[in-house]
Amino acid sequence: MSDAADRYRNVAEGFSRRAKVVPAEAWDNPAPCEGWVARDVVRHLVEWVRPFLAGGADIALPTGPSVDTNPAQAWIVMSDGIQAILDDSPQANSEFSHPRAGQHRLDDAIMMFILGDVLVHTWDLAHATGLDETLDVAEVARMFGGLQGIDEMLRQSGQYGPKVDVGADADVQTKLIGFVGRRP
Repeated sequence: MSDAADRYRNVAEGFSRRAKVVPAEAWDNPAPCEGWVARDVVRHLVEWVRPFLAGGADIALPTGPSVDTNPAQAWIVMSDGIQAILDDSPQANSEFSHPRAGQHRLDDAIMMFILGDVLVHTWDLAHATGLDETLDVAEVARMFGGLQGIDEMLRQSGQYGPKVDVGADADVQTKLIGFVGRRP
């Protein structure tokens, strides 16, 4: 079992735990991402990760139910497919080559491009639905530290909104959430 497999499992389980207990009526609650509801947080992950991995490594992740009918299960089926890749050392160590993301080992690509998205969107889903917003402390610190040197590139990509000032005395999770443009 690789470090990547363990890290992904930990972060993905945090998202899954929350998705499983979202009350049915809360899936339509507004999310921190402008114009999105809680269901759209799941939709985003399910709809961008599949083609990303297919485009870079010719991987067809399993397809679950529609996000419209069962968002939690749609996420879990896809995420379990990612976990199976990471748990299979030969596949995890295979090549990933994407026209926009470059060349990487597959497990590295998942860590660089998918893990952080799942982490931040765990907070988004929890925030939208009134669930526990606490994220994994080690992953939050790792992501926050890693983003510091690429701030300008992130803002230009349009994937992150303007930073939200949360104050110098804020904890690292609050700083990360503010850094990626969310209001804690």
